[in-house]
Amino acid sequence: MSDTLHDTIHRVTQRVIEKSSDSRTAYLDLIAREADNQPDRAQVSCSNLAHAYAGALEDQTALKANRGPNIGIVSAYNDMLSAHQPYGRYPERLKIYAREVGATAQVAGATPAMCDGVTQGETGMELSLFSRDVIALSTGVALSHAMYDSALMLGICDKIVPGLVIGALRFGHLPAIFVPSGPMPSGISNKQKQATRQLYAEGKATRAQLLESELGSYHSPGTCTFYGTANSNQMMMEMMGLHIPGSAFIQPGTKLRQALDREAVHRVAAIGRSGNDYRPLGHCVDEKAIINAAIGLLATGGSTNHAIHIPAMARAAGVQFDWTDLAELSGAVPLVANVYPNGAGDVNHFHDAGGMGYVIGTLLSEGLCHRDVLTVGAGDLSAYAREPGLDGDTLTWREVGKSGDDTMLKPASDPFQPDGGMRLVQGNLGRACFKSSAVARDRYTVEAPCRVFETQHAVAEAFSAGELDRDVVVVVRFQGPRANGMPELHKLTPPLGVLQDRGYKVALVTDGRMSGASGKVPAAIHCTPEALGGGPLSKLRDGDVVKICATTGELSTTADLDSRDPAPDSLDQQGMGRELFAMFRMHADGAEKGGSAMLATGGM
Repeated sequence: MSDTLHDTIHRVTQRVIEKSSDSRTAYLDLIAREADNQPDRAQVSCSNLAHAYAGALEDQTALKANRGPNIGIVSAYNDMLSAHQPYGRYPERLKIYAREVGATAQVAGATPAMCDGVTQGETGMELSLFSRDVIALSTGVALSHAMYDSALMLGICDKIVPGLVIGALRFGHLPAIFVPSGPMPSGISNKQKQATRQLYAEGKATRAQLLESELGSYHSPGTCTFYGTANSNQMMMEMMGLHIPGSAFIQPGTKLRQALDREAVHRVAAIGRSGNDYRPLGHCVDEKAIINAAIGLLATGGSTNHAIHIPAMARAAGVQFDWTDLAELSGAVPLVANVYPNGAGDVNHFHDAGGMGYVIGTLLSEGLCHRDVLTVGAGDLSAYAREPGLDGDTLTWREVGKSGDDTMLKPASDPFQPDGGMRLVQGNLGRACFKSSAVARDRYTVEAPCRVFETQHAVAEAFSAGELDRDVVVVVRFQGPRANGMPELHKLTPPLGVLQDRGYKVALVTDGRMSGASGKVPAAIHCTPEALGGGPLSKLRDGDVVKICATTGELSTTADLDSRDPAPDSLDQQGMGRELFAMFRMHADGAEKGGSAMLATGGM
């Protein structure tokens, strides 16, 4: 493996380190003070301890004797999310594994865990992004009892892992390991599922046929198998060294899954302050770990949502990372994975072909990511370039070797494309992200008259009426964090895909988000500044010529925006609990900073 880091990655890393100097120093000072201020449990008031120990009947003796580390479990369990359903029985097992090494474990708290797949196209989606802040706050509440020497984070899906990371980083003096539960087995082919969606959008399939198709894809406990935000989260935890190596895509209910869970408990008990291998989370998540997360996102064509989540997680650790950094990395990082929606196979096929062990190994071999990061494992990132297995009942790791399927995984020296899966586009319409990994190169540039909408439902109505059967740039505005919580606009994908398949040049421009499964239609998303408050999108009118070009990085219009007043918004923020989130919307910062109210107002 190469010990020489690619020049661009070195340059971007140094820039991030330099601009983060003051905030990172302040963060490290904070967690050092927190470590010094956290009392040994033996010195805490007996009344406090009695409250904490009263419910832990099987472990009371060990807790009273302060016999070993006490591990806090923060769980995002519910059984409405298929990915999180397996977590229901985890605490029982994790406590047994803790006792095996003289430790104890308690469920410190729970966090919400909403499913974007359930709320797509519904008003509940307007709570989605801010659920990340609520999850971070819930994690903070869980860990505020000062009863824990380390923590296990149980979460997988879209906003949940970033929220857990942000919350846990505010207790960065504690070691923390993230514990996934793995993907469900593969269902019907992604191509078949997508075809049915488009037929339904055209009125050629019934609702019953569509539901049957969807149930054929999302059919059992475990993470959805397409490479969206949930599975991109798991990729990032591997790239940052926050999993037990190779944990990401091992299916639930298997012996290997249980062995990895057991190892996570044993390991988090071993890396506390009382041992000789202290690995606090705040030291693991540094500038290099954040850069590695971004590199993994680009190399695998991961979810566009992480253009928001990575800057937010970085800020929680005192690291300043923005879309300029992401775009520059994208120019140097090759695309080595081809997972649906970019390719045909899902994450199970990806894992079988070599998975994250192969990805990390090939990136390290070409000097394309940081090896020298402090991981939660026993070594540096090299340990994550292997794959786990069982020798009888013993957990082992082995070399991955060559790709098991070169339609799914290719070496960094001979990639699917020479640059990463995401680009920055900017101009007089603002700055936005363009996911290039799933878009054919002959569609990188679209220049056409725009049609302006304020809801995705209005787009669907115009499509059904035949009003979009032409070359068109669809603009959907007032979808930013401060407007309505920046919902995903996944319902746009089928109709825009149909228009593109009919031969039209079609693109999307929006200050909202697209699903982590964003596909083949060129799109400038997360546009900032957002329309609410007078951003450029608020001044566009139907018929203005808009150009989006991933090749040149352009997002512009020929219209004279300076001569126009912003359009008024017609937002309705009552119902489905949206009124409870008014404070979040009011204080949210821009998408490039993470779209967070909590980080904007919390001195980070």
